[in-house]
Amino acid sequence: MRSPTLCRLYLQCRPDERIEQWSDDHIWSELHIRLATGDDWRLTEGPILERGITAMRSFVVEPMQYGRLFLAGDAAHVVPPTGAKGMNLAIADVRVLADALVAWYRAGRTDLLEAYSVTCLRRVWRAEHFSWWMTSMLHRFDDDDGFQQRLQLSQLRYTCTSTAAATSFAENYVGLERV
Repeated sequence: MRSPTLCRLYLQCRPDERIEQWSDDHIWSELHIRLATGDDWRLTEGPILERGITAMRSFVVEPMQYGRLFLAGDAAHVVPPTGAKGMNLAIADVRVLADALVAWYRAGRTDLLEAYSVTCLRRVWRAEHFSWWMTSMLHRFDDDDGFQQRLQLSQLRYTCTSTAAATSFAENYVGLERV
């Protein structure tokens, strides 16, 4: 949810599809099919404000620094939108970098600047794994077979019914403080 009345939803499609193939009617039809719950919940339709084909890709730069140039956010790492981690990672990077820069300018300390990449990459790799795991569990791929689909359903069922799995999911989804 972006607000009480606005949300962003993703529909899986082939990466080579063209956005022109996805009319509003087609999008709403697919959302109704994919979000059907079998109870009395109903999807509320509204205007579609933005659309695009988003690649499900991951990328990490190591180290997150080149000389005196420090990388943060999408310049240093990209995660698929499945785990909803992109902005959170960027803000966390900037927070770590800001603390390091304050220490440098106030006290001439270099330790936090020198540790910036290592500090951030612990969190980044945790988020990358979580996003990969979520994507693997929730999306179908061209080479998936019945076995892979059963594994996905098993993982989803376990995540929804196990307190331990749900706790791990919640910790990773919300984000761990400076992992």
